[in-house]
Amino acid sequence: MGAVMGTFSSLQTKQRRPSKDKIEDELEMTTVCHRPEGLEQLEAQTNFTKRELQVLYRGFKNECPSGVVNEETFKQIYAQFFPHGDASTYAHYLFNAFDTAQNGSVKFEDFVMALSILLRGTVHEKLRWTFNLYDINKDGYINKEEMMDIVKAIYDMMGKYTYPVLKEDAPRQHVEVFFQVPGF
Repeated sequence: MGAVMGTFSSLQTKQRRPSKDKIEDELEMTTVCHRPEGLEQLEAQTNFTKRELQVLYRGFKNECPSGVVNEETFKQIYAQFFPHGDASTYAHYLFNAFDTAQNGSVKFEDFVMALSILLRGTVHEKLRWTFNLYDINKDGYINKEEMMDIVKAIYDMMGKYTYPVLKEDAPRQHVEVFFQVPGF
C-alpha cells in the first residue's frame, strides 16, 4: 500500500564514501518510509476535503517523518497533551484501535480514517469505533474488566490534579454504575 519514499540519490551524491553501517541505516530508512496513496482516494474514503487532508498530512509527516508511527512514538506524542497525568496506558489502547492491520504501526491512512470517523462520522460509526477501542481482547463484548481498564487509563491520563478532586476508587465506582444500567 502506497509507494516507498526515498531514493538512492542521496547515497550517490555524497563526496565521501559512507561507511557500511551508514548505508545500511539509510537503506533501512527507505524501507520504513511510507507515502499514502492518492489524496483523491482518501478524500473519497473520508469526510475530509483535499485541502484538509493536505494539512493533516503535513502535520503527520512533521511528527512522523517516515510516514508511519510505532506505538512508542505514538505514546510520546500523545503524552504531550496530558502533561499532568500518565497517558501511556490509554495511548496503548488508542494505538491498537488506530492500528487496524494489527502490525505495530499506524500509517497516515489509518490515522485519517479513524479521525474522519471520530470527528465527522455518523453516530453509528463513532459507536462502532469506540466499541472497538473498549473491546480490548476483541471478542465482540465489553466486560467489566475491559471497561475498568479503559476507565482507569482515562483517570490516570487526566492526572491527580483534577477539579473536583477524584477519590481513588472513582474508576471502579464509575464502572459499577455503568454495569447497573438496565440492558447491560
